[in-house]
Amino acid sequence: MPPSTTDPILSLRGITKSFGAVAALTDIDLDVVSGQVLAVVGDNGAGKSTLVKVLSGVHTPDSGTITFESGQIEISSPADAHRLGIATVFQDLALCENLNVIENLFLGHEVRALRLDDVAMEVRSWELLRQLSAKIPSVRVPVASLSGGQRQTVAIARSLLADPKVVILDEPTAALGVAQTAEVLNLIERLRDHGLGVIMISHNMADVKAVADKVGVLRLGRNNGIFDVDDVSPEDIIAAITGARDNVVAQRSARHRQPAPTSAEEGSHP
Repeated sequence: MPPSTTDPILSLRGITKSFGAVAALTDIDLDVVSGQVLAVVGDNGAGKSTLVKVLSGVHTPDSGTITFESGQIEISSPADAHRLGIATVFQDLALCENLNVIENLFLGHEVRALRLDDVAMEVRSWELLRQLSAKIPSVRVPVASLSGGQRQTVAIARSLLADPKVVILDEPTAALGVAQTAEVLNLIERLRDHGLGVIMISHNMADVKAVADKVGVLRLGRNNGIFDVDDVSPEDIIAAITGARDNVVAQRSARHRQPAPTSAEEGSHP
């Protein structure tokens, strides 16, 4: 397992993006470190999707700076992000269900000399899947026949085709069952173990606590806290997401954590 460093491979400073009168992102600061998972959480409308699109080159920020491998960069298009080594797996996965695993992995990047080199693409497909310890029975089956977790595996494997340094996963466990979620979380740990910087957009606090090293909270398009996962409770994260510490979820959890009174305490009077 390559050790993680404390120096960020990707840094955002003062990133701001507006759509007309609506400020989607305002002065966002984030650091992504190689060999670590940064979970970005927030309520609907917090700016998570806009942040993903800025990093993937879909949107250009209005102001702020992005530093990648110690050099200031501009990501003006998805091709820029791809060339730099920033790969994004969007929530819809963008897979062609009628094509098999190999065809999906190499769609638009086929290996060919005079004609398609099926053997080379199949060998590379198995290399990518083994790198993730993926559970795919065959690379010749249509994606339509795979489970939700296996489809996510194919999408993540495709993102590794160009040997990226940062992988962005947009809600990777959304709509998955328990077993499939565990499978995808294992994949995320594999990415970290291979020394990649991982940004995981998520609503699921259990997933965040399971695989993330740090949590960045967005609220109304602004930073509302960066936390070490080992030092923060789900209730504290929810409080940062909602902007209030005395929210109903936190109150209920606090009551459940309080020890039950002893019989002596129940019978005592002030």
